Amino acid sequence: MERWTGKVALVTGASAGIGVAIVEKLVENGMKVVGCARNSEKLNDIATRVNKTGPGEMYAQKCDLNDENDILKIFKFIKEKFGTIHICVNNAGLSHHASLMSGKTEHWREMVNVNILGLCIVTREATTLMKDTGVDDGHIININSMSGHRVTTPFYSATKFAVTALTEGLRQELRAAKSHIRTTSISPGLVETEFAYRMNPDNPERAKKMYANFHCLQSNDIANAVLFAISSPSHMEINDIHIRPTEQKS
Repeated sequence: MERWTGKVALVTGASAGIGVAIVEKLVENGMKVVGCARNSEKLNDIATRVNKTGPGEMYAQKCDLNDENDILKIFKFIKEKFGTIHICVNNAGLSHHASLMSGKTEHWREMVNVNILGLCIVTREATTLMKDTGVDDGHIININSMSGHRVTTPFYSATKFAVTALTEGLRQELRAAKSHIRTTSISPGLVETEFAYRMNPDNPERAKKMYANFHCLQSNDIANAVLFAISSPSHMEINDIHIRPTEQKS
C-alpha cells in the first residue's frame, strides 16, 4: 500500500456503512480521500473523526448522484485541489421494494440513476482525468453485489447485473486503449449496514430480521477487499471478487 501514500481517491456513498469503512482504510494508509454523499452533516462528522486517526485526510463533499451537475462539481473540486485522481471507488447504491409488476416508476428511475448512470458518469470523469494527467496506474473499484450474479429483487438485480457488465466492459475499453488503469468489481452478499433499513423505511423490523438470520459480513470485510485489490502488483488485475457470509446459501 506504500505506493498509494499521498495519492488521491474518491469514494461515493461515503456517509454510511461500507463507504465509511473504505474511507477509514484509505486514510489509514495515507491517502487523500474525497468522500461524497448526499448527507453533508454526516460526512463532516466522519471527516472530523477520521482525520484524527491516520496519516491521510478525508475531504467531505456533498453530492447527489441523481444530478450530473453535482458529479461534475466533485471532479472540478478534485482537479482544482489535487490536480488528478488515482483511485475511484463507486460505492453508492440503493434499492427499493419495486417489483416489475407493481413497482413505482420513480423507484425504478432512482435505482437506474444512482446504481447505473451515476456510476458511469463518475467512471467517465475519473478515467478522463487520469488519462489527461498521465495517471496510467489508476484503479476503478465498483462495489457491486451478489445480486449482480443471481436474481433476487428483479429490478435491483438488473441494475447490479449492469454493474457486472460495465466493469468488464470498462476493462476491455482500457485494454484496447493500451491503458494500465485497472478495474475491480467487488460483490458482497449480505452486509450488516444501514442498507436494509433504508430499503424498508416503514418496516425496520423486517430489516432487523434480515441481519439476524446468520452472521453477516461487516463493512470492514469489504473495505479489506478493496485494499487487497489495490495492493496487488502492477502486473496483476483482480477483476471480480465474490464475498458471502459463510452461512449464506444464495
